[in-house]
Amino acid sequence: MNYDFNNYKTENFFDEMVDSHGSPRAGNQFLKEKIENLSFDYLTSKQKAAERSMVAAGITFNVYSEDGGTERIIPIDIVPRVIDSQEWDNLEKGLVQRITALNLFLQDIYNEQRIINDGIIPREIIESSKGYLPECKGLTPPKGVWIHITGTDLIRDNNGIFTVLEDNLRCPSGVSYMLENRELSKQTFPDVLSQSNVRSISEYPAKLLEVLRHISGRPDPTVAVLTPGIYNSAYFEHSYLAQQMGVELVDYRDLVVVGDYLKMRTTKGFQTVDVLYRRIDDTFLDPLTFNPQSLIGIPGLFEVYKKGNIGLANAPGTGVADDKVVYAYVPRIIKYYLGEEAIIPNVPTYLCGEPDSMKYVLENIEQLVVKEANEAGGYGMLIGPKASKEEHEIFRERIKANPRNYIAQPTISLSRSPCLVDDGLEGRHVDLRPYILYGNGIHVTPGGLTRVALKKGSLVVNSSQGGGSKDTWVLK
Repeated sequence: MNYDFNNYKTENFFDEMVDSHGSPRAGNQFLKEKIENLSFDYLTSKQKAAERSMVAAGITFNVYSEDGGTERIIPIDIVPRVIDSQEWDNLEKGLVQRITALNLFLQDIYNEQRIINDGIIPREIIESSKGYLPECKGLTPPKGVWIHITGTDLIRDNNGIFTVLEDNLRCPSGVSYMLENRELSKQTFPDVLSQSNVRSISEYPAKLLEVLRHISGRPDPTVAVLTPGIYNSAYFEHSYLAQQMGVELVDYRDLVVVGDYLKMRTTKGFQTVDVLYRRIDDTFLDPLTFNPQSLIGIPGLFEVYKKGNIGLANAPGTGVADDKVVYAYVPRIIKYYLGEEAIIPNVPTYLCGEPDSMKYVLENIEQLVVKEANEAGGYGMLIGPKASKEEHEIFRERIKANPRNYIAQPTISLSRSPCLVDDGLEGRHVDLRPYILYGNGIHVTPGGLTRVALKKGSLVVNSSQGGGSKDTWVLK
């Protein structure tokens, strides 16, 4: 029996595929008609085949809990999310604007500090950020680019308006799942994919390698991906991207500083490394400069970097720009450096370090989402309407003890997208993480990772919290 969209309920949420009357949104008509011409059994069989493909390919992610780590596939949903070309073009402009301004911001705060001296951002906000590295003061990275790879999280509200939820400028993950989701779409909806004029994302690994080579400025640089090791939750992605780019995957055991250069141990002796795409946090990079207890860093690496003998992507020190308190200032950052209003707005944000805002948050915590300033992956977060009174009280005490470390935002009804469940299609809440590359210019990959809160009613989409993903089709 073919699937009937008459049974699909939007339940007063903004739905990515159909409007409140069940009519397809711009760009979705062909996909909706295709699904209606398929049997539910066919869709279910394709879903199971996609899951088997993920397992066979070893596409896994570690989910950590009190009981330890569990390695499993990220749950996927085979029904793609479609974004119309006109809407995407506006998002692309907004993302380019945002990355341009944030890069200028990083260069400024580690050098002239004009934005601080002009009173746009208080000095204590910057210098109290866990992501701010005083060791980077006076530095300018190769080609003046700090943030080579960015994953910016976007959400759409009940009115269909896209807003930026947060910026991920250190080691954003998930791009391998974006690429693999597209391969699964080719197996599930090959004719729809080709006839819908969906923009390709397959060039991402080549574009990433181009950015990494650009950092070096040398004619034939040696590039490597630095991983913390096989126990890292995103290790699959590290090995996947190294393989796709045709470069070495290395960890601290493969690397050593010799003189003023970073060398990689090979069967033929030492080889100079010109660029590292590092997938480990700033303070673990070099135990001589940062955390002396780091067992996964390379002693002396930061000195090599300071002398200009290696490129690092992303540059150390970028974490200050994805501090969730600094996030609240990004519209002002854009205005200061570019003289423009932000094309994609922020979510309204209360800074608990400001007395009036803290008072409001403490009094209204039941309606708000509270986040730690430097946590990621859905950790250190309270969703007020779904939390218990005990949890509300715990977070009140945490905020009072360390106001600078917390922000709060309204609970937004994230848009939903149809997902395959046991007895049909149901809407599940989604966000979108597009990936932006900054080398010789800024390139926004047309699509991104649509993350899905697969548990009914849940707003938590993070893979580390058990969320899933689906393919994102941007139309030409």
